[in-house]
Amino acid sequence: MSMQDLSTGVALWRQVADGIERGIAEGRFPAGTKLPGETEIAELYRVNRHTVRRALAMLAERGLVRAERGSGTYVEAQRLAYPLRSRTRFSEIVGAGGREPRGQLIEAGEEPATREVARLLGLKTGAPLARIEALRFADRVPICISTSWLSAERFPGAGHVFATARSMTKLLEHYGVRDYRRGSTRITAAIAEASDAARLDLTLGRPVLVVDSTDLDADGTPLVTKRSRFAAERVAFVVDGG
Repeated sequence: MSMQDLSTGVALWRQVADGIERGIAEGRFPAGTKLPGETEIAELYRVNRHTVRRALAMLAERGLVRAERGSGTYVEAQRLAYPLRSRTRFSEIVGAGGREPRGQLIEAGEEPATREVARLLGLKTGAPLARIEALRFADRVPICISTSWLSAERFPGAGHVFATARSMTKLLEHYGVRDYRRGSTRITAAIAEASDAARLDLTLGRPVLVVDSTDLDADGTPLVTKRSRFAAERVAFVVDGG
């Protein structure tokens, strides 16, 4: 990055933001790399750190950079192309894009099935469920948070299995389910709740895409129903009939 000639006709923070954006577009800051620190940027542009923070906040709102608490500011990767099809696997989709998939268990437990979840899983209201809350990454970038429900009778100890497997596909394989297909998918838009925004490294007020889905085994029996909240600026859903 070279020193920019800051004119007086444009707000300083916008000039700093434009300079960083040019650096991203020209490849000086590749996707996933860490930007210089606020102090370094401030010295480079001869502005104060408040001006730098405002510039970075604007770039974050546009989805070009992402601030990680205690670590720094990173250039966002291009949106992940995420096909929605009858056989949807997060790890396969991320891997096909040349990125490293990773799952992290947030919490797991058991709870009685609500009327709606029981209907989706073909169970009785109040039936015992395993509930798994997980955060999924592509490389080091958080992509979505998923809340999954499975029959606690069919999948005893599912939370413990997921903690080790870190993948719903591997969890199901543990119980002998070798393949499964998507039975239904419903997508809506929402504003990220505070807890989701924190885990997804989103500023409050940013949008998420909510995907409600149910997966079935080879016989058409429901296996798992889940609600996933995707960072809207990091994915591009592709409707795929395959």
